[in-house]
Amino acid sequence: MKTILNKAKEKMEKSINVMLGDFAAIRAGRANPSVLDHVMVDYYGTPTAINAVASVSVSEARVLVVQPWDKTMLVPIEKAIQASDVGINPTNDGNVLRLIFPQLTEERRKGLVKDVKKMGEDAKVAIRSIRRDAMDKYKAMKKNSEITEDDLKDLEKQVQDLTDKYIKKIDGHVADKEKEVMSI
Repeated sequence: MKTILNKAKEKMEKSINVMLGDFAAIRAGRANPSVLDHVMVDYYGTPTAINAVASVSVSEARVLVVQPWDKTMLVPIEKAIQASDVGINPTNDGNVLRLIFPQLTEERRKGLVKDVKKMGEDAKVAIRSIRRDAMDKYKAMKKNSEITEDDLKDLEKQVQDLTDKYIKKIDGHVADKEKEVMSI
C-alpha cells in the first residue's frame, strides 16, 4: 500500500523537476547557460549537446560565451545556435562565440509569464494524473478485498494531501519565476 504512495511521490517530484528544467530554459533577459541545453551540434556525425563540445559561461550579466575545445567546432556550433529556437544570433571572433541577450520588452515579459504559467499548469495536470492513477490502484485493491473501506479512505486522503503539497510547490515555483521575469 505504501509503495503506491511512494511511487506517486517519486513521480510528482519528477514532474516538478521537469517543470524547473523548462523554467531554466526560458530566456529571461539575462545570460543563462541552460538556454543552450537543448541545442544539439553535429559532432563528427553525432548529434551532441553544446556543453559536451565546448565550455559555456557567463562573462557579463547579458553575455554568454561559448568556447569550443576544438576550434574546428566553432562554425558548426554557430550554425546549431542559429538553427535553434534560442532566438539570438551569436557573434564569432574566431576563438569564441558570444551571445548577447537583449533587454526584454514589457510585451515579451508578459509573453514569458504566460509561458511560465502554462508550464506550471502542465505540471499540475501531470500531478493530478499521478493522483488519479494512485487512487485507481487503491480502488482496485478495495474491489479485490485487499484493503477495507476505512483503509481506502485513509489512503485516498494521504494521496490527496500529497497532491495538494506538490500543487502548492508548483504555485510557489511559478510565482518565483514570474517575479524573476518581471523584475529583469
